[in-house]
Amino acid sequence: MPTEPDPVPEPAAARPAPVTLDDYRTAAQALVDPAAWGYIEGGSGAETTLRESEAAYRRYRLRPRVLVDVSHCDLRTTLLGSPVELPVAIAPMAYHGLVSPEAEPGTVRAAAAAGALTVVSTFSGTPLEEIAEAAAGAPLWMQLYVFRDRATTEALVRRAEAAGYRALVVTVDTPRVPRRARDLRNAFSLPPGMGPANFDDRHASGLQQASQGASVIGAHAARHHDAAFGWDDLAWLRSLTTLPLVLKGVLTGEDAARAAELGVEGIVVSNHGGRQLDGAVPALDALPEVVAAVAGRCEVYVDGGVRRGTDVLTALALGARAVLLGRPVLWGLAVAGSAGARDVLSVLRAELEDAMALSGRPDLASLDAGLLRPCGTPVGPAASLSPLTEALHRTPSKESTPR
Repeated sequence: MPTEPDPVPEPAAARPAPVTLDDYRTAAQALVDPAAWGYIEGGSGAETTLRESEAAYRRYRLRPRVLVDVSHCDLRTTLLGSPVELPVAIAPMAYHGLVSPEAEPGTVRAAAAAGALTVVSTFSGTPLEEIAEAAAGAPLWMQLYVFRDRATTEALVRRAEAAGYRALVVTVDTPRVPRRARDLRNAFSLPPGMGPANFDDRHASGLQQASQGASVIGAHAARHHDAAFGWDDLAWLRSLTTLPLVLKGVLTGEDAARAAELGVEGIVVSNHGGRQLDGAVPALDALPEVVAAVAGRCEVYVDGGVRRGTDVLTALALGARAVLLGRPVLWGLAVAGSAGARDVLSVLRAELEDAMALSGRPDLASLDAGLLRPCGTPVGPAASLSPLTEALHRTPSKESTPR
C-alpha cells in the first residue's frame, strides 16, 4: 500500500526588519552568545539603576508648539568644536568583537556615515590606531581609565594624540568594578583571541580564564585601576597633552562645579549604564543639576537610557548638548554589522527629527526646558518645571550659536 509523502514544511516567515531600537535589541539577543549578552546588557547589584535609567525618560511629557515653520529641521551641532550632523555620539564600550567580527572598525564606519562622533574605549579589541584609520577623518574621542602604572596611561594618551583623537574622556566613576550578578553567574570571560588591543600581555592576563562565581573584569580592574586618582591628579593629565579633557561619570552639581572651576572642557553625566553604583540616580535626573552648576563654563552631555528620538529631545531640552548612545549601537552591530549600527543611528535620527517637527522646534537652539512637563504636574507653563529645570532658564548660555 503506497504511503503518503511527508508534507512539505511551510517556509518560515521572514522576520520583519527592525524599525525601532527595541526591535534591534530583540533581534540581537538571539544572535549573541548568552554570556556575552549578559556582560553587555547587565548592571550591578539588583540592576535598579539600570532599569531606572530608561524609565527616567518616561517621567516627562512634551508641550508642543504649533504654527511654526518646521519644513526643515536642523540637527547639526558641534562637540568641542567638531562639527557633527546630529547630537548623538557613540559611547565608549569595550570589545565590540563580542557581537560582530567587524568590531570597532565597523562601529566607527557607521558613525562616520551618520556624521556622528565616536568615543573609543580604552579596552577596545582593536588598536586605537586601526580604529582611527577606519574612521577616515570622522571625529573620535579617546576614553581613558587611569592606571596604577602611570607610564601605561601616559603612553595611551600620547598614542591617542598622535593618531588624531580630538579629546580625552576620563572615566571617573570606576575606582573599582562592583559585583555584576550576570557576569558572576555566567563566569564571563573573553573568548580566545580577544583582549585589550591597546596594551601588552600584562593587561590581558586573566581575561580569558573563566572562574565560576568570579568576574574577570572586576579582577582585572582591581589589579590595574588607580583607585587613588583624585582631583589634584587632573593637573598631571593636563601636563601630558593639549587635548581637551572631558570627565565621564559625574552625577552631582558639587562635582560638576569643581570640574568647571578646574577648567575641564566637558562633562558626561553618567552612571556607567547602571554598571557601577546600583541605586545611583538616573543620569537624566542628575542632568539639570549639573547644567545649572557649570553655568555654561563647559559642555555637558548625558549618557544612558536613550532608546527613542523623544529621549534625545528630552535630554537636549534639559540642557545636554548631546547624548551618548551605548548598547543600541552594539545591538545593530550584532544584527547586521556596520550597516546595522548605521541603521540604529538612522532610526534615532529620524525619530528625533519627527519629534522636533511635531514639537514645533526646528533646530537645536530652539530647545529648552519649556518643552517639558514632568508627569503628575498640572498642565501649564507655570507648573511645568521643577526648581532644577527652572534654573536652566536662569543660566546664561555659553554661546549663542546653535547647538
